Amino acid sequence: MNYLAHVYLSGDDDNLKIGNFIADSVKGKKFLNFPEPIQKGIVLHRAIDHYTDTHPIVTKSVTRLFSRYSHYSRVIVDILYDHFLAKNWNHYSQQHLEEYTEEFYDLLRENKTVLPKSVQRFMPYMFRDNWLLSYASIDGITKILYQMNHRTKGKSQMNLAVEELEIYYTEFQEEFTEFFADLISFSSEKIKELNQTQ
Repeated sequence: MNYLAHVYLSGDDDNLKIGNFIADSVKGKKFLNFPEPIQKGIVLHRAIDHYTDTHPIVTKSVTRLFSRYSHYSRVIVDILYDHFLAKNWNHYSQQHLEEYTEEFYDLLRENKTVLPKSVQRFMPYMFRDNWLLSYASIDGITKILYQMNHRTKGKSQMNLAVEELEIYYTEFQEEFTEFFADLISFSSEKIKELNQTQ
């Protein structure tokens, strides 16, 4: 899953949100350098990633892209799934997505000093282009995929994946909806488990 889903799956706990958001920038045991409540968010993120990578519905989505994008297919599916979360946000939250994303950006600003330097560096671009809100539109996803392809110096061709999104839109959306229900249940149980270790 990509940024929006990870934040959403943290529930109402700000420390879990921060840890879940920064986890990709924290390698190995370096998560132990963070305050314990944020450590739990990093652990949650890793559990979500493992669950996602081994789920048969996600594998189905990835397989649809694999012949063209190879190992980049999983990254693309993460981004596409965030699109369906953003697009159908009102099914998952009573709070408007615009308000939700602004509150999360404020949380990052308030906790900037605890964030990894790599996260601090991309934050201004995230705020400027409103990444989390932009997932809701095809144009927004197109821009994200273009940026990801640029990061790989054109090797991934991820910018082209919007073609598959448009062709298989219904299939991807149905797969996301079914999978995300499972992931919400999994994340809820994982949070309970983490909180029992206090």
